[in-house]
Amino acid sequence: MENIGQFLPMILIFAVAYFFMIRPQMKRQKDEKKFGAELKRGDRIVTKSGLYGKVVDLNNENNSVVIETMAGKLKFDRSAVSMEMSKKLSSPEKK
Repeated sequence: MENIGQFLPMILIFAVAYFFMIRPQMKRQKDEKKFGAELKRGDRIVTKSGLYGKVVDLNNENNSVVIETMAGKLKFDRSAVSMEMSKKLSSPEKK
């Protein structure tokens, strides 16, 4: 019984770290993977570096996406597309 009392703080720290740090990060990674898989032609997106564009072509073999910007067409890896910024861009503005 005394040994459990010594390990209780460590167990509590792990539980708090899991529920407030590890679990939300795993959910975010799952959501980002789903978002990348659901991209389609015509979607307006923002890359993680802040480049705005429209999806022109998707390549599932090398997991890339071609986007059209005002400067021309650019090829990016799907992981470079920002899920949060793209969702804000495609959602209707509330005024």
